[in-house]
Amino acid sequence: MLDRFIEYLNAKITLSKEDIELVQFAVKIKTLRKKQFLIQEGDLWPYHVFVCEGLLRSYRVDQNGLEHIVFFAIENWWAGDPESTLSGNPSKNFVEAIEKSVVILIKDDNFNMLKTSIPGFMDFTNSLITRSLVAFQNRIHDNISLSAEARYLNYLSKYPHLANRVPQHMLASFLGITPATLSRVRKVTKKNKVL
Repeated sequence: MLDRFIEYLNAKITLSKEDIELVQFAVKIKTLRKKQFLIQEGDLWPYHVFVCEGLLRSYRVDQNGLEHIVFFAIENWWAGDPESTLSGNPSKNFVEAIEKSVVILIKDDNFNMLKTSIPGFMDFTNSLITRSLVAFQNRIHDNISLSAEARYLNYLSKYPHLANRVPQHMLASFLGITPATLSRVRKVTKKNKVL
């Protein structure tokens, strides 16, 4: 799995043999069973997480016990809890494997070492953070301004590779709608495609 991460980095920046050795030193590989937690609310989380294989979900639980999914992370995506990593405060999130998954963990100190030691790694991570911020901002806007049907269609167009991997009740949570509403929306969109 480390090879997959090195391949991913090499597609973004040029790594020397010494850079690859630094990456090997800095990372830890972790395998998660389906439904196994990577992070639970209250954990201190000092890691940056890269998904090599599988599917994770990050969510919070409200005072009524309802889950609200913040994001999904698949192969070649980053996950974790940046707020806990940066602040050192306990996590407010749960991160759980939806499928058997393999992730790369990089302690924040090691991540910072890679940013200062490997040419291009700092620029790459800054670009990644900026793109993530834009994606979250667009998602918030969509959730407060689009209809349930438009949110569902937007999800399908942006993430077609997730359509059959995410259970419907989790997709409903991610879209901010009930499972019954999602079922209704799916029927309407299928009917419209047939017409």
